[in-house]
Formats: sequence, C-alpha cells, structure tokens
Amino acid sequence: MAPSFAEATAVRAVDSHTYTVNLNSEWCVGSVPHGGVVTSVFLRVAATHFRKTLTTQNQPHTVSLHVEFLRRTQEGAATLVVRDVKLGRQTSTVHISLSQEGREEVVGYLTHSNIDTESGISLKTRWILQPAPPPLPADFTMLLAGGEDPNWIEQTDKPFPKFRKVSHRVRTFLPRAGQVMPGVVDQWLRLDSGEKFTNESIGFVSDNFPSVVDSLWIAEQKGKRPPFWYPTVALNLDIKKTLPLDGVEWLFLRVRPKTINNGRMDLEVVILDVAGEVVALSHHVVLVVGTERNMAARRNGQTKI
Repeated sequence: MAPSFAEATAVRAVDSHTYTVNLNSEWCVGSVPHGGVVTSVFLRVAATHFRKTLTTQNQPHTVSLHVEFLRRTQEGAATLVVRDVKLGRQTSTVHISLSQEGREEVVGYLTHSNIDTESGISLKTRWILQPAPPPLPADFTMLLAGGEDPNWIEQTDKPFPKFRKVSHRVRTFLPRAGQVMPGVVDQWLRLDSGEKFTNESIGFVSDNFPSVVDSLWIAEQKGKRPPFWYPTVALNLDIKKTLPLDGVEWLFLRVRPKTINNGRMDLEVVILDVAGEVVALSHHVVLVVGTERNMAARRNGQTKI
C-alpha cells in the first residue's frame, strides 16, 4: 500500500539544523522521486525549522522558495541540512541542501514571514486568467461521484501510468470539452487518499499536472508522441495566502509554457482555491528528455540529470 502524502513527506529532526526523510518509490516518476514531492519536503523542513529552532522569529509561513535540482534523487533516505542565512524582523531566509549517499542533489532558499500579521498597501490589480477556464464545478461532491458536471470530467487515461507512479496518488479533473487552447492545461486536483492540501502541499501541487507537450505535439501533427521525462532544473514558488490549518480538498491549476526549444521549456503555474483567489504562483525551468535518461544507471556515484 502506498504511503499517504503526509507519510511520504514526513521529516524527522536529527538536531537543530539537520533533518531526514525517506523518499518512497510510490511517489516517483520512473526511478526518480517526483520533484513536487521533494519541493514539499523542503517546505516541510522549513516549517518544522521555524516552528522549533527559530520559534522566536514567529514566521511560520514560506512566502518564497527557489529550488535547484542539481542531480537525480533516488528513493530511500535523504538528509537535509539547514543554514540560517538571514534572520530579520519581517522576513527570514534559510538555505537547505538535500544529500543522499554523500551527494548534494537539491539545494534551495526559502524565505519565511507571518502572512497572518502582514500589513501594508493592498490594491486590486484586476488580473484574470485569459483565456477564461470553464466555469467552476457546480458540485465537487458530484465530481468525485463521477457525476454530471457539464464542464469537468475526471482524467482516467493517464499516460504512462507505470512510469509515472505518482499519477496514481492524485485525482485529476480536466475540462470536459478539452483544454481552452493547445499548450494550456487547466485542472482541478485532489489527493487520492482524501488528505487535504496544506501550505506544505503547495510544492507538490505546483508540479503535478498533465503534460503541456501533448496538445502542442498533436497541434503540430507530429504523429505518435514518444515517452518523455520532464526533469525540473529549477522551481520557484511565490505563496500568496495561507490555507486553513486543516487544509482544503481542492485546488485549481493553470499551466502554460511560453517557449519549448531544444529540449528545454519554461512553465508558468497559477494555483487558485475554490473561491478563485490566488494561492500561489510558480515558475519552472524544465528539460524534455527521453525516459531512458530517468532509468539510466548511476555511474561513478554521480546522478546527473
């Protein structure tokens, strides 16, 4: 049985600045732990660190994150070391590095604040999603029941499910009439376990969506698409609001690239809640490579992407 999301991202404090996690194969793409899971581990380490070691800062919320994936991670134990870079009155920043078997594989900077006590100017920007997505589901309960919503339907034919084992951990609902245009992915997402999304889950959510390559591949009439792996090189998060402490069941994502060129693409990810409010924005640098790169043997102890 696959571990829950909470179990898959659970961290244990070794000392005031060192934490461990066990990356599980059921939350992998091929042989590599899903990048969103790793990102959520970083968020969880930071949340734990500010709650325990840096409790006097009273800055429980990650407001920005930048993570660089230097090498492929693998299932099994990992160690995360935190360095307190800047401790300030309004924001504080920490550096976190993840290592396995002596290899530094992922590094990141996370800035914390207290969103609940923030004050200052607020203005309505009048920003909206363009083109507009299909209307909000009328009844989320009916969606789960395989119901009659005219605009949204559950994705049941997930591509390459044996390779993308992590796709079994979520339920994805897509526009019934198809995406609004090639290269745009709109979806409603929930965890298959029934767990609710918290702020630490946002890293996983920001990196979990159907391939944006598929509709563009079809639009350019390139024939049958080969299996691709999309390793993340860098991932940024800008978290706009706190989710309730007991979490939320549903989140909406819009994902869109601006360029895909020579096997590298950008991704812009917008995450909204059921009220249509922006929860987080994310930007990724992603490679598009053959799946054999994912499964290749690790040579000389290196795990380069």
